[in-house]
Amino acid sequence: MKKILFLLAITVSVAACKNETAKTSNDPQYEGEFIYVADGAVLKGDTFIYGITLDEMATELQEKVAPIKKDDYDMVPVIVKGTLANKTEGTEGWDEVLTITEIVSVSDTPSEADIKLVDKKEADSSN
Repeated sequence: MKKILFLLAITVSVAACKNETAKTSNDPQYEGEFIYVADGAVLKGDTFIYGITLDEMATELQEKVAPIKKDDYDMVPVIVKGTLANKTEGTEGWDEVLTITEIVSVSDTPSEADIKLVDKKEADSSN
């Protein structure tokens, strides 16, 4: 009897694992630096800057990026899939808006800053 229950438990476990399929989208993939601030989010690539639709996926990406950032304005390299659309007429923001459908990867480190601003008081005290 114990053998039958054991085999049944293994069969159920294997069947449950097979039913779990990875959620993937067929949407185009975008690679860039992601930043999320209180009133918006942006994905900046080498040749584009897209506003991000503030929805559950943007919040999920922000939660994944937050522990990696050293300060509020750090940008973190990410790869996402999504749909691109023009902004709606009469609204503020970037001309093109990306709605994220899948988070492919998030870097372990923030991007290097193009320009680093240093407080004059801090610079004077370190010299």
